[in-house]
Amino acid sequence: MSHQVKALEAWLGAPLFVRHAQGLHLTDAGRAALPAFSTAFDAMGLAVQELRIAAPRPQVSIAALPSIAQLWLAPRLPALRAALPTLRPSIHALEEPPDFRREPFDLAIFLTRQAPVGGRACKFSDDVIFPVCAPALARQLKTPADLAAQLLLWDTTWTGDWALWFEAAGLKGPSIDSGSEFSLYSMALQAGDGAGVLMGHEALVSR
Repeated sequence: MSHQVKALEAWLGAPLFVRHAQGLHLTDAGRAALPAFSTAFDAMGLAVQELRIAAPRPQVSIAALPSIAQLWLAPRLPALRAALPTLRPSIHALEEPPDFRREPFDLAIFLTRQAPVGGRACKFSDDVIFPVCAPALARQLKTPADLAAQLLLWDTTWTGDWALWFEAAGLKGPSIDSGSEFSLYSMALQAGDGAGVLMGHEALVSR
C-alpha cells in the first residue's frame, strides 16, 4: 500500500502525508482529498460485496460479538450444519459491528440498536437483562434491595447494565466500583456461578 501511495504522490506532485518518527498525518492536500477518496473506496467495497452475494459459494463469513459467538452462536452450529450440510461458516469475534462497505463479512450478529454501516438489520430478539447467580446464593436473596450487599459482576461491553436495572427496579444501586469487571462475558458468567451476581442477558444465559 505504501508504494501505491508514494506513486500517487509522485503523480500528483504533492505529498498526501507528513511522515515522522511517531507515525504520519495528512497534509492539507490529503485532508482535502479524503472525503472523495472515502466515498470512492466505500463504493468499491459495496460493489465487491454485491459480487460476493452473487457468486455461488459454500462459505459464509460471520462477525459476532465475542460473547454471542461463544455463548449463542457456537451451540447452534451443529443444528446449522444439519440443516445446511454444504455450508461452511467462518466465525470472527469482533467488539464492534463491521463496516460492510470495507470488511468482507456476509453477516453480523450483535446486540445493538442500529444496523451496521452498509448493511440491513433483522431483529432476532429483544435484549432482556436480569440478575443471575448460583442457586445457593439465589436462595438468600428475597428482594431486589438484597443485591446491594452482594458482589456485582459485569462485562466491559455493558458497564451500564446494573445502573439501568436498579433504575427500572426503582432502587438506588451501589457503585459498580465495588464490584468486579470482566473483559469477556463468558468469564463473568463462570464467576457468577458462586462468586457474585452477574447481570445476565437472556440470549446469552438461557439454556
